[in-house]
Amino acid sequence: MTDASGPGTHPVPKPEAVLGRIPTGTSLRRELAAAARSRGNESSVRDECRRLRDEIAAIEIDSPDLAAARRRVAAASGEEDRLKERVATLRGDVRARRAVEAETDAALDDLETAAAELSDAQTERIAAEQALEQARQRAAAARDERERRLELEDRLRNRRREGRRELATDLYPEFRDALGAVPGGDPANAGRGPSAYDGPALAASLAAARIADLDEPVVLGVEAAHRLAVRESGPAETVLDAPITRPDAVGDA
Repeated sequence: MTDASGPGTHPVPKPEAVLGRIPTGTSLRRELAAAARSRGNESSVRDECRRLRDEIAAIEIDSPDLAAARRRVAAASGEEDRLKERVATLRGDVRARRAVEAETDAALDDLETAAAELSDAQTERIAAEQALEQARQRAAAARDERERRLELEDRLRNRRREGRRELATDLYPEFRDALGAVPGGDPANAGRGPSAYDGPALAASLAAARIADLDEPVVLGVEAAHRLAVRESGPAETVLDAPITRPDAVGDA
């Protein structure tokens, strides 16, 4: 059995996957990073993220079935013990027959057959024990690879976080200006960076979409469509600087 890669290996989502529906349901930093990527911006950690993702994807973890290997050893050992007892019993029977000078041909045939079966059982038990030891070694190697993959995924998450922070910071002055052009937005709420933003989440999402360069229409939720519909500064498409799709419940702005 081979373990699948974890969530850390997923490619960075397309900008439309983040900003294509408002409200976005995600953080401002992710929104701004997506807006930056939509405009072709890349962070300084992009190449390292790709390298880490490739390393993670190349890790294949073989998880052996130790329980099945242990069952095989137990079964082989049990059969060996049973046949040892049978061989001992048949040998005793042969000795007893010889002591009274009785016919021993049939007893010797049974003993020979049982001895051959015992030899096969011993061979199977040895093979089962060797297979179990190999499975244990593979399990240990799998644990090491799993730990290595977890470390790489943690590094990748950290680098992606750094990349989002960098992209969001670079675009923040434009985002601050865009707040003045969207409903509920106020540049005074922007603060010095994404973590300092103190305004409505919906206004932030609209401003992030406004400064993005998206290839697909922005799908508006009911509240976002209503806010844009009642705004007097012009059509919603002009406010967002992008084509939009409204919910059926709300008419055109």
